[in-house]
Amino acid sequence: MQDLRISLVQSDIHWHEIGANLAMYEEKIWALKGKTDLVLLPEMFQTGFSMQNTELAEPMNFTTFKWMKQMALQIDAVIAGSFMVREEGGVFNRLIWMQPNGEWQKYDKRHLFRMADEHDHFDFGTERLIVEWRGWKVCPMVCYDLRFPVWARNRNLEYDLLLYVANWPAVRVNAWDALLKARAIENVSYTAGLNRVGTDGNGIEYNGHSGVYSPKGETLAFSDSEQEIITLTLSREDLDHFRTKFPAHLDADDFEIKKTGE
Repeated sequence: MQDLRISLVQSDIHWHEIGANLAMYEEKIWALKGKTDLVLLPEMFQTGFSMQNTELAEPMNFTTFKWMKQMALQIDAVIAGSFMVREEGGVFNRLIWMQPNGEWQKYDKRHLFRMADEHDHFDFGTERLIVEWRGWKVCPMVCYDLRFPVWARNRNLEYDLLLYVANWPAVRVNAWDALLKARAIENVSYTAGLNRVGTDGNGIEYNGHSGVYSPKGETLAFSDSEQEIITLTLSREDLDHFRTKFPAHLDADDFEIKKTGE
């Protein structure tokens, strides 16, 4: 099994300026050609974390979707990030997983951040996504999902890499740091979290702290508050060796997920 190269694009976001953000990310992504297998972009990467869904949500197969498809093809790597999608009478904070061959999958954010009234403006997702890419099974999630460990539980080692893309405010970054490490340890999986930096149109500050953690809870990569790209190679051999020596998943509890409103 081969190793996996992942790139976390920690960046500021131009508030509500879709064209400006796509142009900015395009330059960053081109620089990664031949150097990565997977590129992560932040939550709502082309608008910032906004509740202006009427003005900003796009239908599928529109500007941002087509741009992701083009970028993935040009650098021969997956591009993944979330943006507002309007579909079938609802609006979703939707992560798109776009492969170089144009095949794609979606994950709609499950846990909507009620402290910003996200639950009043978006519809929550009901299905987890696990995708296979270059020999790895990957489970992508979005921001506030990080606070809910049952939703991410890797009961039968269903995935090898857990991902979070986020707009996680600086005022609560200690929780972000602690929970990313906890998710890696409890799920016997690599875990990566990508957060934005800068200040959004609501005056909320973000200080990054994007990082990658091993199943042992080791910090493999970390970025403070600067705009930068973290590229790291994850070792398949190290993951398999640790799971063999420390098969904690065999003692995990069975459970069933239910949620009010479903």
